[in-house]
Amino acid sequence: MAINIRNAPPSSRFLEVAEIRNGVVILKNGGLRAVLMTSSVNFALKSAIEQESLVFRYQSFLNSLDFPLQIVVNSRQLNLDDYLLSLEERAQNQENELLKLQTREYIDFVQSLIQLSNIISKYFYIVIPFSPSESAKGLFGSLSGGLHYTQSQFEELKSQLWQRVKHVQIGLEAMEIRAEPLNTTELIELFYNLYNPADKMRQKKQNVMELAQSIGQGDFQDMGDEAPLETNDPGMQAAQASHQQQ
Repeated sequence: MAINIRNAPPSSRFLEVAEIRNGVVILKNGGLRAVLMTSSVNFALKSAIEQESLVFRYQSFLNSLDFPLQIVVNSRQLNLDDYLLSLEERAQNQENELLKLQTREYIDFVQSLIQLSNIISKYFYIVIPFSPSESAKGLFGSLSGGLHYTQSQFEELKSQLWQRVKHVQIGLEAMEIRAEPLNTTELIELFYNLYNPADKMRQKKQNVMELAQSIGQGDFQDMGDEAPLETNDPGMQAAQASHQQQ
């Protein structure tokens, strides 16, 4: 399933993204990108010894890299509509009148808090690049763009990109930071939110093709309903829940 970029808005022609395939962003120049969503560490709450240890481990992590990477911090207004809707459903189904009253009072409190305060949530991403020029020229030298990759060529490039992903994940784990790569659906939603920050419509997975078309995605490979990131980290779980509501 593909979307022709000629049917996309004219501004989309200036985007560098040519294709998203199997959780990998392919640029128009043939470069590959993996995007990792990470948890965070509250550095200010650490003791002086813990802070020094984190700085040392971060320095060691940077020194271990033989490739560039990009750290992206994205701030968005917190969207709690789905959360409030779920609370309202619980209140309606609650048989205990006291619990029903307390739930509705809590809903009113959250709504008033949102109205009084501009609650901002931060999301942290790491973008890991890989270029075909770093591979054997005999296999990839004649290719000029990602749209020309065969499946076998793409899998070979992706395996080399994922070696870097694993290296970054291991390095971040030493700093108590959890990092997981975004899948295709999550990448589409991320790009949509980045290019449409003022759009507060909550897009669901069944509308992912519309999202791809709205950002001018040239050839979105629909791999079905991909599972969301699985993690036991409370910080990552909270970030993912809020991320999916945007």
